[in-house]
Amino acid sequence: MYRKIQENLIKWQKDFKRPLMLVGAKQTGKTYILNEFCQNNFANYIYLNLDKEEDIKNIFEQTIDPDAIIEKIEILKNIVINPENTIIFLDEIQVSERAISSLKYFCESSKPFKIICAGSLLGVKINRFKSSFPVGKVDIKYLYPMDFEEYLMALKEDKLIQEIKNHFESNEALLNPIHEKALDLYKKYLVLGGMPAIINNFIENVNSIAHVNFELQEQIITSYLADMNKYTENSEAIKNNQIYKAIPKELARVNNTFKYSIVDKDARRIKYESSLDWLIASNMIIKCDLADKNESPFKAYANSDKFKIYLSDTGLLRSLANIEYNEIILDKNEIFNGVLTENYVACHLYPKAKELYYYTFNKYEIDFLLKIDGNIIPLEVKSGRRNNSKSLNEYLKKYKPSYSIRISSKNFGFENNIKSVPLYAVFCLNK
Repeated sequence: MYRKIQENLIKWQKDFKRPLMLVGAKQTGKTYILNEFCQNNFANYIYLNLDKEEDIKNIFEQTIDPDAIIEKIEILKNIVINPENTIIFLDEIQVSERAISSLKYFCESSKPFKIICAGSLLGVKINRFKSSFPVGKVDIKYLYPMDFEEYLMALKEDKLIQEIKNHFESNEALLNPIHEKALDLYKKYLVLGGMPAIINNFIENVNSIAHVNFELQEQIITSYLADMNKYTENSEAIKNNQIYKAIPKELARVNNTFKYSIVDKDARRIKYESSLDWLIASNMIIKCDLADKNESPFKAYANSDKFKIYLSDTGLLRSLANIEYNEIILDKNEIFNGVLTENYVACHLYPKAKELYYYTFNKYEIDFLLKIDGNIIPLEVKSGRRNNSKSLNEYLKKYKPSYSIRISSKNFGFENNIKSVPLYAVFCLNK
């Protein structure tokens, strides 16, 4: 399946200067993508898994000199490595801090060593690096679950993608049957989420949502919880588990600003803050801060005491909440449909913005604040077609933005200074 990150990898290959590190949550497809890229674009390719190959890991414990490392790999593997046409993929690199440190010296070497790496919880490792992380010596790219556009690509809906993009730009309504088709595909995506294994299973079952093996989502969640136990001390692992499992309950509240008391009635920020940071760094969750002012830069006005937490994938959120797929497809669960919808929008905005903010004034709330072409744009999310919103109308009256955006099931349009964007076109906001 095609992933947009491939464009970044090709660019890295052409303008190679530094080793590349691919960061992302487990099961997002890092190993698959890098394996395909290495096989298809280099004459020689060496795959090394540091979690499974203890002898390779031990090389880095003995030396971080590139020439010595390559020489020992050649001996162990009985191969000759030509740096001109060979790429080395170090998978699960997070298990060796010394291997990460060695990337600095591979970057500075006079030889054109081509090193690419990935690993589970690599984001956490970077944040908690005990040695000196090779800042400026590594190209870091991020891989997220497949977005709605990549999902449509996997379904070979290329013409539909282009039609959506065209109407996003023109603000003209799509032909209604096409609009309804896109909405149907969106509902299925809301259930499936963007984990490649789930989407692949959907395709293998001839795009039948009823025949999808949803146990795959449960297995991914189980692997996430297992990693929390594997890579953290027991006390922190317990807190990580508690926060992760509490997210559906946090989001389902009318005021879904994060409350530690939902995680544990006796919880305090000082006790759980490091666990929250761990989950954010792992890319398992997304944080959305309250901006005290709707001014740029948002970060300068972030309120560290008030924020929302979203899961990194809507399919995993549905599974974690134990909501049956037909409740979403048939609109039988209005409350949680709204929760999934808001989470879906957050997942699509975050990869480009890297930071998310919401805003409150008086008694009103704006779901997200965006900065587009230098302008502060309020964005409102609705799961259905009913678009009456006092919050957005009051914002327009009070602050008079150049325009605003409403995400909903309604067709494209532009009226009363509100750009109407259908739920299936949220990916266009990242262009």
